[in-house]
Amino acid sequence: MVDSSQWESYYDNADHIELLDHAGSRLAFGDRFNFHTFGFPINAQVMELVAPTDGVARISWHGWQKDAADANNDLDVYHAFLIEALAGKRVRVLTQESQIGQPAADMAKQTPNPMLNGHQDWLDGLVRAATR
Repeated sequence: MVDSSQWESYYDNADHIELLDHAGSRLAFGDRFNFHTFGFPINAQVMELVAPTDGVARISWHGWQKDAADANNDLDVYHAFLIEALAGKRVRVLTQESQIGQPAADMAKQTPNPMLNGHQDWLDGLVRAATR
């Protein structure tokens, strides 16, 4: 998760990933980055990056899209992951995202829900990457 250069190898819904504050691909606390997801160009900043302590790690970012031509296209999200080491070499990954804006409201009305399915694809991709 911290190495953004790996995202595209296990998650088809993230591309054009660009870190803005330093060279390389490893995210650090406070880093700003851009990427495309769900068809939107997102500006983002790492808000939380906590290495595993007592078997639990956290990473989260605030992401946004501002459309100067049409505020109805604005989007504001907060995406968090909690990663917990469990007995038996197992890992639990919990993710949650809050979304504000008309594009998010429009996606929430779709069946199947592209946001729920997209985030499940991210989790499934993490499992595949971890078991290679």
